[in-house]
Amino acid sequence: MRRAHPVVGRLRLGLVRHAPPLLKDEPDVLVATRCPACDTPHAWVVGRDTPPPGDQVAHFLTPMHRAWDDVVHTCRNQRLFCSTDCVDTWLQRTGQERGYLMDLGTLWRFAGDWYTGRLEPGYTRRDPASAAAYFAEVGLHGSFWGLPD
Repeated sequence: MRRAHPVVGRLRLGLVRHAPPLLKDEPDVLVATRCPACDTPHAWVVGRDTPPPGDQVAHFLTPMHRAWDDVVHTCRNQRLFCSTDCVDTWLQRTGQERGYLMDLGTLWRFAGDWYTGRLEPGYTRRDPASAAAYFAEVGLHGSFWGLPD
């Protein structure tokens, strides 16, 4: 019987995005969360070979050029929702403006190498040009990511 990894707990977007590269010894991880708008529970087994199935969407609130202004706020507002309707409900309730929406496949591609090496001594985050190149490579676009539309 496989045991849950101890990192799994009160999770949102984090493990869908970061689990495979950060947990190198795990073939897959169970990620569970609730929609911030309607509280519907969601769970996925996230592996390295294919994106998790589902019609849910990820919403990133903070544009990348502002991400490091308050990284805690940035990370707290990268959330998984049932649908764009739930995103709109949450935005109206919180008074926020829409950021960037992506499907689970795009999120999974984005996660693939974004934090590779993050837990290694001496890790240095990507410089803006390298980050922009990575964003484009995984299918992100638009001014939110510092890229053309």
